Amino acid sequence: MISLSDFLLLSAALFCIGLYMVVAKRNAIQILIGIELMLNAAILNLVAFGKYDKLNNSGQVFALFAIVLAAAVTAVALAIILNVYRQYKTIDPSKINNLGD
Repeated sequence: MISLSDFLLLSAALFCIGLYMVVAKRNAIQILIGIELMLNAAILNLVAFGKYDKLNNSGQVFALFAIVLAAAVTAVALAIILNVYRQYKTIDPSKINNLGD
């Protein structure tokens, strides 16, 4: 039987990998993947805690809402990345310094 601590350890590992990707990578797509890993870690926590809520299933409801929200955020972020690539011909965030101009 898988216990709650197993879910939490897996979620912590996913979150740490996502955080490393956000901090260390120099590619906007890889940064977006890191953010998605961190969101998936939070969703895994919601589902794991919702498993032990026998009455309301509120964890699964919040997880479903978070998945829909993550899909919308990803679509908007990819659109922004594509527009930045068209303008600057790079997706390296450190090379895009005059975005406000």
